[in-house]
Amino acid sequence: MATHDFVAIGLGPYNLGLACLTESIAELDGVFLEARPDFDWHPGMLLESTRLQTPFIADLVTLADPTSPYSFLNYLKETGRLYPFYIRESFYPLRSEYNNYCRWAAAKLSGLHFGEEVTTVGYDPAEDVYTVQATVAATGERVTYRARHLVLGTGTPPNVPAACQGLGGDVIHNSGYLQNRDALRAKRSITVVGSGQSAAEIYHDLLSDIDANGYQLNWVTRSPRFFPLEYTKLTLEMTSPDYVDYFHALPEPTRYRLEAEQKGLFKGINADLINEIFDLLYARSIDGPVRSRLMTNTELTSATYDESTGTYTLGLRHVEQERDFTLDTEGLVLATGYSYRTPDFLEPVRDRIRWDDHGRFDVARNYSIDHTGRRVFLQNAGTHTHSITSPDLGMGAYRNSWIIRELLGREHYPIEKTIAFQEFGAAAGVAS
Repeated sequence: MATHDFVAIGLGPYNLGLACLTESIAELDGVFLEARPDFDWHPGMLLESTRLQTPFIADLVTLADPTSPYSFLNYLKETGRLYPFYIRESFYPLRSEYNNYCRWAAAKLSGLHFGEEVTTVGYDPAEDVYTVQATVAATGERVTYRARHLVLGTGTPPNVPAACQGLGGDVIHNSGYLQNRDALRAKRSITVVGSGQSAAEIYHDLLSDIDANGYQLNWVTRSPRFFPLEYTKLTLEMTSPDYVDYFHALPEPTRYRLEAEQKGLFKGINADLINEIFDLLYARSIDGPVRSRLMTNTELTSATYDESTGTYTLGLRHVEQERDFTLDTEGLVLATGYSYRTPDFLEPVRDRIRWDDHGRFDVARNYSIDHTGRRVFLQNAGTHTHSITSPDLGMGAYRNSWIIRELLGREHYPIEKTIAFQEFGAAAGVAS
């Protein structure tokens, strides 16, 4: 059986970017495994007008290799959309457009195996290789791959609040919004729970149809206000090699404290969307009160479902006033994001992986998580070690440049060392 240089598990944008960047490197032989039948990036949220929160240059490859044939601009050129994109004069692609771009890139690559779900990862000490077993969805066949390195990119599954675990009815997570939108519109009342970009997009989408469908529309958020994504340029320097170096070197308790404090830096709402929501509410209010409630500082504490009436009763608590109340709703959308879970298939090699005091991956500066520091690498899921750069699309090519350097033993794509104007740590000295 052939031994590959690496097996990459999961095909989101980050491992897809790795596939693009390694396609032309003859010395690297990689295999990419994905359980889904094809590439589809958050299909439940591909609303017609929603856009990325990062510019087009944060594509799969450009920030590592601007000459790559897998760039977003080359996609636009090949599909006859370059001039319309130019005339549009916006750096931010539509989310559906970005998904189409990724599918275009995936169709050009070799080594991608869709419809193969990884079930077990083992280690063969005699050969010093990892063994990856997968099941082929179409046939049920079990296949095995051998590789010297692993790259984990399994993504983050939907997060369901504890109050809604096992809740009956047709409650949906935002990841399945589009597939259930028509059924939602037919209900007499809909409640969106969540505070980030997805919650805002869904609320805006449903608010646009509120007059035609006549439902009561509620938006419940634990946040004290509708926080805009902070997008000032000096703040954006926190998505830089300089800040990764600084953050990674901090003590573990400090990093965890900052991780909790910095969520607003990558989980906020586009400021223009917040303004669009207000403008839409204003326009709808001209002919009378809008059938909508926006409830901030409001935490979901419990939820029950009455099958006979098709109604959810939500137990809510106003955090600042410390008052409890309830809300009845027929439709319930949990725009509560995603949370990483360690894949079960890693259990056989758990002892080969480094863990921190919180039971999460102890991710090294070079993105490795194994005890050797050079055999198993992690995509995303590292906000506790690499800060807000971990989920940032623009840092994907940078991280892949590091991983490729570790796989090759030399730097193939130039890796930026320092780009920030500001200093994140204590100054070494004062210039005279």
